[in-house]
Amino acid sequence: MVNSFYITTPIYYVNDAPHIGHAYTTCAADVLSRWHRMRGEDVWFLTGTDEHGTKVERAAQSNNVKPQEWCDKLVNDSWLPVLATINASNDDFIRTTDQRHKLGVQAFWQKLKDNGHVIQGKYEGPYCVGCEEFKLLGDLIPGTGEQQGKDCCPVHSKPVEILQENNYFFQLSKFQQSLIEHYQKNPDRIQPESAYNEVMSFLNQGLQDISMSRSSVSWGIEVPWDKDQVIYVWFDALLNYATAINYAGFADGSQKETFERFWPAVHLVGKDILRFHAVYWPAMLLAAGLPLPRTVYAHGWLLVGGEKMSKSKLTGIAPSQIVDYFGSDAFRYYFLRAISFGQDGSFSWEDISARYTSELANGLGNLASRLTAMLEKYCETKVPKPGKYLSADQKIIDLVRENSLNADQAIDSYEIATAITYTKEIVDAVNLYVTEQAPWVLAKEPSNKERLDTVLYVIAESLRAIAVLHHPVMPKSTSLLWQMLGADQLGSINDQRINTAGVWGQLPVGAITVKKDALFPRLAEDA
Repeated sequence: MVNSFYITTPIYYVNDAPHIGHAYTTCAADVLSRWHRMRGEDVWFLTGTDEHGTKVERAAQSNNVKPQEWCDKLVNDSWLPVLATINASNDDFIRTTDQRHKLGVQAFWQKLKDNGHVIQGKYEGPYCVGCEEFKLLGDLIPGTGEQQGKDCCPVHSKPVEILQENNYFFQLSKFQQSLIEHYQKNPDRIQPESAYNEVMSFLNQGLQDISMSRSSVSWGIEVPWDKDQVIYVWFDALLNYATAINYAGFADGSQKETFERFWPAVHLVGKDILRFHAVYWPAMLLAAGLPLPRTVYAHGWLLVGGEKMSKSKLTGIAPSQIVDYFGSDAFRYYFLRAISFGQDGSFSWEDISARYTSELANGLGNLASRLTAMLEKYCETKVPKPGKYLSADQKIIDLVRENSLNADQAIDSYEIATAITYTKEIVDAVNLYVTEQAPWVLAKEPSNKERLDTVLYVIAESLRAIAVLHHPVMPKSTSLLWQMLGADQLGSINDQRINTAGVWGQLPVGAITVKKDALFPRLAEDA
């Protein structure tokens, strides 16, 4: 469907408590999904949890509970609440323990076996339980300290386990050349460019067939033709993107509409799982005769002390620790404005506090408060009718138009920070305009009434455009700003078209504005 937009986060491994690294990916997907909805597109935003594998099985055993019970508790106590904490607007939440997922996974692997892409074989080699990943020898690093002399996972810095199993293998090697040719013709399918280069380098080194099942693990989805084996957790997990939109119904022909309506998807992933999403997953799709992903976008890591955020290394920070102090809108704004999507970025309490105060409280929040106060004082709370626009006004009008278009174009390149910056430039320009035009001085002379009304309208109409452009990023505060401007006459802010936000003159003359509490209250330390 041409006007559809299907976006996914990775499904997060349920045994790790969510930290701001997980929330960062979800916020980015949320902003993109909201933005595309405000273009009038048919959007589906998926997130969820990965609940099978050795790590979960062992954790459940150590806590004397069944794996399903362990997963249910973690999902209900940790993973679902964090979506509310960051105000995510996901349309679906899939769990790999869902029956719909199990049916889709089994249908998919039966399809691949029927197509001749599954063979039996013996696997012997290193396996990282933390990553739930079969490792290549070249991926490993030498252990240090207590791990001296052992081969370790570069992600977890823990020794790998050597597995020996009789498994089923997916013939990944068959698809090496097809993937190379696909990406050469469609380089935008992997972004950013550094991710594309990494994948092409890996493909050109050659692909090996990889085990798609496990015989020593019981907590997983049974191989449909062999109940003594379960499907390897990554090959189970990757299929969530298809099973969530009813691949099972597509495969058996009983209900093809949902899958055909949304597939293919845009996948947002951390750069450490790029290989799975840009090599293994597309190869699986080729084997099943399905279209390849629209885009795989690998973003950078959030760093603490120079290292990737990790619960196992005690560097994880719960999103609630930040949201409870700054609010969900400021959380979303900060991480997507301060870090260029696709690059690593370091979190800093000092930086988020400084940006909150300067850009949100003193910037956008103060502008909104000043406007409603002046409209109450000079215009009986109503949006005034503008008179003739002077050059200073036209500069603002032109900036609103140009930056709105530029922000919309930036989103098409997944440049979220750039889009936010274009909107911030409007805020800064209007704040300067207020200072230079000094409406409080104009109000002293009745002969300046038309000029005063024009200046106030320019501020109000600029804030209307700002509210629309910032809404995907800060939905709560912009909804409040919409009410302050009396813009409800235009309908819900959710229904505004973001690609026409910069068209001037949409805010109705005579709209009743309302003074409300500050959009971004002063922080306790500043009060």
